[in-house]
Amino acid sequence: MVKVTEDVFATGAVNPFTKSKDSIKRFTLTNGNGMSVQLITRGATITSIKTPDASGKIDDVTLGFDDLAGYQSDRNPYFGATIGRVCNRIANGSFQLDGKVVQVSKNRDNKFQLHGGFVGFDKAHWEVVAVRPDGVVLSHTNPDGHEGYPGKVTATASFALSEDNCLHVQMSAVTDKPTPVNLTNHSYFNLAGHKAGANGLYEHTIEINAYGITETDKSSIPTGKITPVEGTAFDLRVSSNLGERLKQLQPDRGYDDNFCVTFDPPQPMAKVARATHPPSGRWLEVVSNQPGVQFYTSNFMPDVERGEAAIPGKDGAAYAKHGAFCLETQKFPDSVNHNNFPSTILRPGESYNHEVIYKFGVSH
Repeated sequence: MVKVTEDVFATGAVNPFTKSKDSIKRFTLTNGNGMSVQLITRGATITSIKTPDASGKIDDVTLGFDDLAGYQSDRNPYFGATIGRVCNRIANGSFQLDGKVVQVSKNRDNKFQLHGGFVGFDKAHWEVVAVRPDGVVLSHTNPDGHEGYPGKVTATASFALSEDNCLHVQMSAVTDKPTPVNLTNHSYFNLAGHKAGANGLYEHTIEINAYGITETDKSSIPTGKITPVEGTAFDLRVSSNLGERLKQLQPDRGYDDNFCVTFDPPQPMAKVARATHPPSGRWLEVVSNQPGVQFYTSNFMPDVERGEAAIPGKDGAAYAKHGAFCLETQKFPDSVNHNNFPSTILRPGESYNHEVIYKFGVSH
């Protein structure tokens, strides 16, 4: 039986939209197999995923903070959050929509927009729409003109846990004016345990079911070209050790790339990726209906070897470079500026629908 409990994560949190002081609620989803998921209403954020290893030892495999101050800190790299109105990058913070230039906020070096702007969906206080036997449904209404985007967008994010250790996340949205919408969940995973750091990450194997990546410039802005993965360091179609693969990339880097997922029509969902951590036996499979996935190996987390201070995480953790990986299912970055990419434009009367399943298990 899946059980859902609710408590208060924080009180007196200033709502960035209404300026009211809100309580931030926390929901804990638990199944009969030792798996539990916690999420909070700030940013519709997954704060914890606990799952057993092959010997039955339970550990938290997502990065996060103990308190609201951690999530509000400018050192928080979007841990676990629902990202919107448009995840990833928009070149120059501008695009054409129905013949008009739309200028949105540029929250990265005043050059481009990342993850929805200065106050994205990750900083909103989401409302509780429903508590279900296996999970919770949250909603955020994003006002017309916010961060420069046209139209009032009403988004929902539902989270449900199954007995077979699947976390089902469904993100949907409607709008009253044409606008781009591209949501994702930004969980950071380390199947060795959230405190295991780069050494734990390097032990993982990774497999990504993709035919190409969207080529990018130095700022990770797509050029519009799709590069086949065949014969490159991005060919992860066969499970490969992540530590070895990271060494093949140019020094000081890692993966931070949108992979173009291979679908098998008419199936609406595709297996996107599988990560395994052989020492613990834990594995994670990601299945989604989205055409892309951003594979990110936490390259921009602090480089402690160069004297940068680690991010203080939950339970005394010290998070640093290569300490986790993200698999952010999405439509391609900067799609608004590339007609050859799947469109992110949502129009009145249409519904945006993004489904992603995170399935956890162990190999003995």
